[in-house]
Amino acid sequence: MPKINIKNIFNKFCVDIFFPKGLFKLFFSNIGTIIAMFVIFAAISLRFSDFGVIERSRMAVFDSYNRMKPRAANINSPVVIVDIDEKSLAELGQFPWPRTIIAKLVTSLRDQGAIVVGFDAVFAESDKTSPANIAKIIIGARPDTLSDLRSLPDNDQILASAIKTMPIVLGQAGSKTPSIKKPSIAAQQTTFKGVKSLQGANINDLDKYIFAQQSLIANLDILEKAATSRGMFSVEEEIDGIIRRIPIIIKIEGIIKPALATEILRTAFGGNSIFLLINQGGIMDVRLQTPNGAYIIPTDGNGRVWVYYAKPDIFNSPDNKGRMYVSASDIINDRVKGRLAGKIAIIGTSATGLLDIRATPISSRLPGVEIHANLLETILEKSYLEYPVEMRGFEIIIIFATGLLMVVFIPRIGPFWTLAGLITIVTALIAFSWYLFSQKQLLLDVSFPSAATFMVFLTLVFSNYVRDAAEKRQIRSAFGQYLSPDLVEQLAESPEKLTLGGETKTMSLLFCDVRGFTTISESFNDDPQGLTQLLNRLLTPLSNEILQRNGTIDKYMGDCIMAFWNAPFDDELQELHALEAAHGIFSSLDKLNALRKTEAEISGEVFLPLKVGIGINTGQCVVGNMGSEQRFDYSVIGDAVNLAARLEGQSKNYGVDIVLGHNTAIKVKSSHAILELDLIAVKGKSEAVHIYTSIGNFDKINAQKFDEYSMIHAKMIKCYRSQKWDQALGLIEKLTGRFDAVMDQYLAIKTARIMDYKKSPPDVNWDGQYIATTK
Repeated sequence: MPKINIKNIFNKFCVDIFFPKGLFKLFFSNIGTIIAMFVIFAAISLRFSDFGVIERSRMAVFDSYNRMKPRAANINSPVVIVDIDEKSLAELGQFPWPRTIIAKLVTSLRDQGAIVVGFDAVFAESDKTSPANIAKIIIGARPDTLSDLRSLPDNDQILASAIKTMPIVLGQAGSKTPSIKKPSIAAQQTTFKGVKSLQGANINDLDKYIFAQQSLIANLDILEKAATSRGMFSVEEEIDGIIRRIPIIIKIEGIIKPALATEILRTAFGGNSIFLLINQGGIMDVRLQTPNGAYIIPTDGNGRVWVYYAKPDIFNSPDNKGRMYVSASDIINDRVKGRLAGKIAIIGTSATGLLDIRATPISSRLPGVEIHANLLETILEKSYLEYPVEMRGFEIIIIFATGLLMVVFIPRIGPFWTLAGLITIVTALIAFSWYLFSQKQLLLDVSFPSAATFMVFLTLVFSNYVRDAAEKRQIRSAFGQYLSPDLVEQLAESPEKLTLGGETKTMSLLFCDVRGFTTISESFNDDPQGLTQLLNRLLTPLSNEILQRNGTIDKYMGDCIMAFWNAPFDDELQELHALEAAHGIFSSLDKLNALRKTEAEISGEVFLPLKVGIGINTGQCVVGNMGSEQRFDYSVIGDAVNLAARLEGQSKNYGVDIVLGHNTAIKVKSSHAILELDLIAVKGKSEAVHIYTSIGNFDKINAQKFDEYSMIHAKMIKCYRSQKWDQALGLIEKLTGRFDAVMDQYLAIKTARIMDYKKSPPDVNWDGQYIATTK
């Protein structure tokens, strides 16, 4: 799991935030950040426009809240639903019933103590079962029979007479199609009396907020005149067909009318009028003027009340076990004792065939009359669900703030911890939203802010992924030929190591150069492509030996290879790997020469073997990307590098394959056969250094024989530096020919130097230092 340095993140964050350059770098340093900022502002714009999908998701969240915590059902609810249910249809016949039955229902409600009755239905046509109407359709009846029928009381008149005996609110409906006939004066009556404005709101702007219908579907005029008042039972479905908010005032045919529930409450309270209060944001509330003062119903800007639904009540119950439902047939037949006293009654239907089943947050199949009952209970209990205008601003702030956090932290602490933080924030927002709903009955939508923030997160993660993938491709392309595949992958995962600049490290450097390459190249004067192929055949296996041991190839300089260890990644065995690579180079070279010799014999060409010399040194260097901001190479510089190059040049002067610096030799002497060569001041350096060679790995040579050989060799070096020439020559003679004569050329060079010193002895204070005159 990645580690986090909080202090560094905080310091960098503060620098980025409080300096203009930092701000620009923070938000516009890469295309992913720009796209993320665009996503943030696009999300804010969508929230302002309240696009359909956004509204649907918000409503779905609020619906889930209502289902998770329905309004507490009041067992002693002041509202009773007089249900025209399946039982009533079975007992009293199919609907519509004769108005005489409705009249009997009204008088029964009156007699059983209901204080006000509202109709969730409209009686727009005369009763076809009235005696006079029956007389019109009977064929073959005697004239006196028809005359008797016409003389009987009209059913609509009977109902009107019953309506006059108690407070009745008739239901009216709105239609979006033009009316065929103008409603009667009685039907047009309204208890709405005016608008009061706050904060300089224009009363004429009311039309922008209030819901409107084009035509009014009213009751028969005889019924309208008999009723105490009338209210609109039309409800407005949301964008997804679910009924959540009900307008409690509606403008229809130029007249502002109260909703059925509003007018039932006004009648129950003994009120005489209704007023609206508006401000610049729309409708604030509806006020019922009652003898005890104004009864205030807070609404949204469009004059709607958000219904807080209780659990669906039991309807169509044969034994009236519902909390609010009472079968109409039981009321008419006086089978309900004391249940209706002091109640507000709404007459409606739950019978499936009467098509008054609606979708609500609490149930997908709820009788329309129960919606009105829930609205009445919501208002009476003051258990309003509120979605204030300020909440939209708060949601926009959430989108901006959380999106900004994504932009700031993803590049700094990575997607894993940012996602963890995002989940924590979203969880906290959901918990806060739930708290507001469950404790304060306030609605806060976190669905779209969460989705928008997650989109910003995905945008940044994807853009970072694309950018990182491009960086990794670039790194693989740049270093694939110079590093082992494992190191290339490690470097691709840590591209920060490729910033322009360098770091000081202890490193092991290897220089490998072909001996006598000029002579070989002259043989290819007429075949330059052949020379190129030969170089490729040579450098490929030699490079593989370096790469296989975690080395980094710095560059190719014609027939020379420069490589280093311990960068870009640490290598605790850098000296050992460098030396093993050197021995591997000679092993690969032997195989290549053997193959070339066979090819030369077959083609009849002269075989010129390839020989190389290697210098290895370990010391402090500066490693990193050297060059300009436009172009740079990952390379190494320093005195240790120069010395390694000089040591490679000295390999031919000492007749050995490998020359090691002192620091390298000390680190590998436990696993390799190391012999000191000399104390030499290489060209370009005044200070002398001890140089060494390696004749093999102890796994491949006899360690006991080497110990004996190295003791003699060390004595020879000591005699040499003490100017004991004859003793040194005697020891050289003992050493010559041993270990497959790998050191014989070096011993011959040492013998020739001693012979020169015998003729021209060095100063008496000479410490054995040899000053090189060539590279």
